[in-house]
Amino acid sequence: MVDLLQLNKAQREAVEHIDGPCLVIAGAGSGKTKVLTTRIAHMVEQGIPDYRILAITFTNKAAKEMKERLYAMNPNIDSFVGTFHSFGLRILKENIQDLGYNRNFTILDSDDVLSVIKRIMKEKGYDVKEVAPAYVRNRISFIKNEMLTDMEIEKFFNTPPEEKAYEIYKEYRKLLKLNNSVDFDDLLLLPVKLLQDNKEKLELYQRRYQYILIDEYQDTNEVQYKLTKLLASAHKNIFVVGDPDQSIYMFRGANYKNILNFEKDYKNTKVIPLEDNYRSTKMILDAANSVIEHNKERKEKNLRSNQGIGAKVKYLRAYEERHEVTLVVEEINRLLNEGYNKKDIAVFYRTNAQSRVVEEGFLKANIPYKVVGAYYFYARKEIKDLICYLKLIANPLDEVSLRRVINVPKRKIGAATVSAIAELARLNGISMFNAITKGKELDFKKIILELIEESESLSLTELIDVVLDKSSMLKELENEKTLESELRIENLMEFKSITANYEERTGSVNLHDFLEEISLIADISEHKESDDVVTLMTLHSAKGLEFNAVFIVGMEDGIFPHQNSFLEEGGLEEERRLCYVGITRAKKVLYLTNAKRRMLYGKENQNMPSRFIDEINEDLLEKTNNSIKEEKIIKKENMYHQEDTDLKNGDIVSHDTYGTGVVVGVDKMIVTIAFNKANGIKKLMKNHKSIKKIS
Repeated sequence: MVDLLQLNKAQREAVEHIDGPCLVIAGAGSGKTKVLTTRIAHMVEQGIPDYRILAITFTNKAAKEMKERLYAMNPNIDSFVGTFHSFGLRILKENIQDLGYNRNFTILDSDDVLSVIKRIMKEKGYDVKEVAPAYVRNRISFIKNEMLTDMEIEKFFNTPPEEKAYEIYKEYRKLLKLNNSVDFDDLLLLPVKLLQDNKEKLELYQRRYQYILIDEYQDTNEVQYKLTKLLASAHKNIFVVGDPDQSIYMFRGANYKNILNFEKDYKNTKVIPLEDNYRSTKMILDAANSVIEHNKERKEKNLRSNQGIGAKVKYLRAYEERHEVTLVVEEINRLLNEGYNKKDIAVFYRTNAQSRVVEEGFLKANIPYKVVGAYYFYARKEIKDLICYLKLIANPLDEVSLRRVINVPKRKIGAATVSAIAELARLNGISMFNAITKGKELDFKKIILELIEESESLSLTELIDVVLDKSSMLKELENEKTLESELRIENLMEFKSITANYEERTGSVNLHDFLEEISLIADISEHKESDDVVTLMTLHSAKGLEFNAVFIVGMEDGIFPHQNSFLEEGGLEEERRLCYVGITRAKKVLYLTNAKRRMLYGKENQNMPSRFIDEINEDLLEKTNNSIKEEKIIKKENMYHQEDTDLKNGDIVSHDTYGTGVVVGVDKMIVTIAFNKANGIKKLMKNHKSIKKIS
């Protein structure tokens, strides 16, 4: 027997609704999963056969949780509960021959798709440097999920890369059909085409699934929307749960207007708002409400807390990004002393690149952490590749680094060639680098030699730009034109913040010293796996999660909201929804932090506080005064002499760290100084205040 007494009034109203369209506007933490699963169990109790019920959600994790809850209520229920793609696969298995495929069709994963695209590009003579295979894969997925016709593609795909992508797509779909294969997007596209073109099949599935439940309806894209509408068009017994205020996947093709237009699609819709929140305190929810009410494209609702009033939202304004992390560390230590566990605490940021300064601060403070949805900053592929290039410049004999990047980006230097070089080096007792004498590998060697020569007269930050250019690492990522490649570029630009901070702090442009320092931070063995750790993640990764204490860092205009949102239609409202999602992850305490100036992507900027902070009612915020700490912050302008320091070969100088030395080289803004045997020869910024001329 399903216990309806455990439900609040709105939840019970939703559960007891059986026939006709129903839209449940489920605010954050309002118990939507409980409503979905209890409704299925209740419908079965009311005599509806379980096989007539179809429940669809977006992730395998969500589907698993629904199945477990349903089993706990009634282990005999065997309704279909799964993702859109798993449901699409079921339809394909039952009807694949009607679509012109054999029953033993195969499903290509994303790597398989990339291989097929590369083969087509090779046959057509397309250069991967002009149009990246990953970009083509992205465009093909877009075509399928938006269900674009050839006429629409020809109309909208008008740039050279898009036109090439369309030509590849035409070959791609022929090749897949010929090979009796489908890709992941076909798991939805083909069932929709089947139901559109075959009335008999459509009626069969409409009879089979007379009651349809859709979770996270605000995240549906075009093909998912059409599949849902086709199935529900006969009986109109469609029950959707979602929250337009939590639609944050527009960049993936999600269309929040599907939920806003639900009442137009289905006449006489019953609308039930779930506004009782069982997660967050009143202060946190009021802050979330005050932010999201500035959006125009939404359904009106106002979350109410069942968790008491709680503490005000703490607003911490730092002087620069490292000071911001220091404030976060201080607050985390205070929370730990109050009895919080590390696993109860999360730090959210807008972009993956922002994790770098947080990670470094946590390592120095001995706070264990894990990064969710991404690698640790120094473990990310593009960062490891860049560091290996720098290691080769510092030491061309480094075989490990050479093996990693000799074919990064792709230079058609295969494993057999690398093995041949290694064997030649072994036979002659020389390094692999010195054993390179011909072919594409010689072109790579010349790049490294050029970089070694140029590094002599460049600062570390300037050297990063030259490495990214000459190696073609940056060009390859720019050509991909995918979300992933954009994130990788951001991480590479953020690496310049590391070099710029190092130069300002030490005055040194010595590559060996810099590599020694970051090797201590980048050691992956520092990140020991443990359950009780602080969680770091982007705001997008945080959806569906909850923590007792949440920090949202980098709350500055241009960072959050992201600068791109100022240029995109609906972009600012999407960012505000993302802010709403971030705030409503916090159960007990919420911190919003920012900095007056920030080094990001190698550039120092002074950003205004995020407009989202201004949108929170003043009486909900506790602003902390950190003015007494301002004098401790090292300012860039205080690190250098304002006037050019007149140094020449033979001058005797004193350095704050390395002691007395002799100038042995001057090149523009870089001076080379010979210190004692322990410190050796160092390249330093000429005007840095750590250097004083003696004679």
